[in-house]
Amino acid sequence: MQFQDFSTYNAVTRLAALARDPHDLTAADGLPSQRVRDFTASFCGFDLLYATQRISPEVLGTLQDLADEAGLVETFKAMKQGAVLNRIEGFASENRQVLHTASRDVFDEAPEAPEAAAKAKQELSKLHAFLDDIKSCRLVNANGQTFTTMVQVGIGGSDLGPRALYIALKSFSLPGRAARFIANVDPDDVAEVLQGLDLSRTLFNIVSKSGTTLETLTNEQLVRAALIREGLDPSRHLVAVTGEGSPMDDATRYLGSFYMYDYIGGRYSATSMVGAVTLGFALGYDAVIELLQGAHQVDRAAEQRDIRSNIPLLMALLGIWNHNFLGHATIAVLPYSQALARFPAHLQQCDMESNGKSVTRQGQQVAWQTGPVVWGEPGTNGQHAFYQLLHQGTEIVPVEFIGFRQNQYGLDLEVEGTSSQQKLVANMLAQSLALAVGKRDDNPVRSFSGNRPNSVLIADRLTPRLMGALLAIFEHRIAFQGFCWNINSFDQEGVQLGKVLAGQLLRLMTSNSQIQPEDLEDDGREKMLLQQAGML
Repeated sequence: MQFQDFSTYNAVTRLAALARDPHDLTAADGLPSQRVRDFTASFCGFDLLYATQRISPEVLGTLQDLADEAGLVETFKAMKQGAVLNRIEGFASENRQVLHTASRDVFDEAPEAPEAAAKAKQELSKLHAFLDDIKSCRLVNANGQTFTTMVQVGIGGSDLGPRALYIALKSFSLPGRAARFIANVDPDDVAEVLQGLDLSRTLFNIVSKSGTTLETLTNEQLVRAALIREGLDPSRHLVAVTGEGSPMDDATRYLGSFYMYDYIGGRYSATSMVGAVTLGFALGYDAVIELLQGAHQVDRAAEQRDIRSNIPLLMALLGIWNHNFLGHATIAVLPYSQALARFPAHLQQCDMESNGKSVTRQGQQVAWQTGPVVWGEPGTNGQHAFYQLLHQGTEIVPVEFIGFRQNQYGLDLEVEGTSSQQKLVANMLAQSLALAVGKRDDNPVRSFSGNRPNSVLIADRLTPRLMGALLAIFEHRIAFQGFCWNINSFDQEGVQLGKVLAGQLLRLMTSNSQIQPEDLEDDGREKMLLQQAGML
């Protein structure tokens, strides 16, 4: 498979010329009703309203040309079929397939990656049996009581995605079931989570692909010590999600092991056993299947070449337009749904760890901008916090709004003629409109420049199936952008240097350390840092 430098595409040259005079949303005819109708896409239960982006029909057509010229859909299909895309040509790299889609490609008789899909089916069967044992009281604690809580212990992709999904779908929890999460190596995180738990009725799900993740193993030891203090046998309260054959794949220390595979990156692993075990415990097996079905529907639909019918591809190209051609360095993901409170944090990792790269697939320095800074918080809370900068700041921040026409719990009432959900959606649409068209006022502090690009992704109600679809939409948006920028979106070498230096500092902090001067990066530097920080 051949990849081409982003700057060499013909469509890039044309887009650069079009960007010198982008569509003016504040003009008298900048946002007519016909434009709103024309610039709306429907896809897998979602509608994308993108008339409030600074694009013209010509720009949209040229973005389509870019997608075709770069072969984005072809590369996406190759990824799902098992092409080795996690690699840098001519340099040492992970050299792996990228098959997170296989974890939900278990519903087709002819899956695109048969071997990986078969392994996913096997793990789902193990999970089904495990959850059935809990439900039927075949798996109970030493006193014959059922388990009521599962605590997931992991970090990065072993925490952010599963945590975001659980919070998003908490309203669908089984009666008497709950999940909690431990990630930070800060011992206060463990202490706060364990506080108030009935440990005798708690399962701990320890998640580490390698079985050697320092933060996770440290927190596991704190959990084991807490169980022992309560007179409980840790091996009857811990399960593992890990690589087959890893140090954690040990039946003497865990109730059981569920496997994760090296072709599924951590930040793309929420629909594998990394997320499914805890979600299955809290929400039930059927909810997990619905989540996977929603993601799988998007996996299939994202193969469409027409960007007007393919929301992940369209969002990717709109992001490239804003970032590479209009020069906007960040993007805010603002869900108008309290259930999605942690979804921006998951997307922050998924996007910035994937596309925060500065070398091409051939190991050369890029000559164009790659991934933007991604951030966000739920609305309407954010309106009373950082929206001031969004509307009138010197930094223009493109926005991706997410909303739902109905709430999850069904608890609502009318106040002054409208329900809370109506107020929520009205606020989201009003913010979208205000950012786009602005407002002129003789008083400069009450003048809004407008032309702040944004889009609205909206669906009926956040369910497990729609959550799976939403997750996959953003996963594929990120991958499409990485393909277009000619970077490897599936490694994360940038996290390694800090880990190495942390190990050196920890060895210095050990009282019986035998570390030699030649092991240090710079003679005395690490020791001086520790002394100045009051840690030595």
